[in-house]
Amino acid sequence: MKTKRVLYIEDNQEIGRWVQEELEKRGYAVRWLLSGENAENEIQGSHVVILDIMLPGLDGFSVGQRLKKAAPEVPILLLSARAAIDDKLQGLQFADDYVTKPFHLDELAARIEVLLRRSGVGLPDHIKLGQHILVDLSGRMVIIERTGEEVNLTGKEYQILECFLRHPNQILTQEQIWMAVWGESYINGDKTLSVHIRHLREKLEQDSNAPEIIQTVRGIGYRVKI
Repeated sequence: MKTKRVLYIEDNQEIGRWVQEELEKRGYAVRWLLSGENAENEIQGSHVVILDIMLPGLDGFSVGQRLKKAAPEVPILLLSARAAIDDKLQGLQFADDYVTKPFHLDELAARIEVLLRRSGVGLPDHIKLGQHILVDLSGRMVIIERTGEEVNLTGKEYQILECFLRHPNQILTQEQIWMAVWGESYINGDKTLSVHIRHLREKLEQDSNAPEIIQTVRGIGYRVKI
């Protein structure tokens, strides 16, 4: 699994240290800057940028525009206490997402994963699941290895599977999966995700009643063993 590199620009020492430590616990490599001065020199090799708006010197809007010009393929997530619609609209002219403070780390990580998925970062080309399934991520195909037959997944089924593959062997809650795939907060009691999981098992497992690939962790969520 390739290390996902985050360029994080935040002048608040307390928030910056907290976010860096928490993201590094989740497996990200975080380069934390206290200002946006010369940030263009740091963006090369980064997979995603987290950018605060209220910065000393150049504000986040100016920094973000420079970064997008320097590396248009790298997604930018704006992080700010500014919740006014005008600020969001201004930011989203160049940024790919906008999160307001205060925020929860689970949500921030899920939004980062959405941006990484869109840009195709962080996964090897092929992953084997169980004894019989091969996932070709470059071709977005799921194949029964023994026969070479392709498994037909819906768009949402594939996104859910890819979410699991970005977190191998990690237990994911329904809230985390929902945020990563649908990009919004999970509504408690909604059965949509469990229906998708059931359909995935029917297509991927040798015995959907005794799943070996998509495992349920009772009271917490799901995980995929690799």
